[in-house]
Amino acid sequence: MKSKGNIVFLGMMGSGKTSIGSLVSKKFKMDFYDTDQLIEKKLNTKISKIFQEKGEKFFRNLEEKITLQILRNKNIVVALGGGTFLNKKIRNEILKNHNSIWLDLDTETLLKRIKNNPKRPIAFNSTDTELINLIKKRANIYSKALYNISCNNLTKKQIVDKVVKIYENN
Repeated sequence: MKSKGNIVFLGMMGSGKTSIGSLVSKKFKMDFYDTDQLIEKKLNTKISKIFQEKGEKFFRNLEEKITLQILRNKNIVVALGGGTFLNKKIRNEILKNHNSIWLDLDTETLLKRIKNNPKRPIAFNSTDTELINLIKKRANIYSKALYNISCNNLTKKQIVDKVVKIYENN
């Protein structure tokens, strides 16, 4: 692990980045940021509405600006939006200077968590096949993370314990 710096969680929507990130930040007494929540707060509206009214390109540009800005802080825990790590500029910054942890879940579990969820604009109204393809495509990029935790059949506490062990042993 890269010194004892920032911890950045990435993975598909519904993988638990926010809940795990929040628990890990409390454990280490570090500030916690969720990039999607920061965007919603800045624009005072939901992500789904941003996609609907301003489009994905607008959202991704704002996401890049906010994410790169927040990563300048020290000793923080960050939960990225599901698509954030796909941005090459953000990904390079994270891989070079931060501790990246992919919360990996099997496709079936992810489908149950995200399918037809209006809060998830990319997944809402997508077919199973489209979602499976999205999960596979993103997994190729997520796999570049410094650490990969397979979260299948693990409790939140077990996942947090794994993160703590990784962080403290490096």
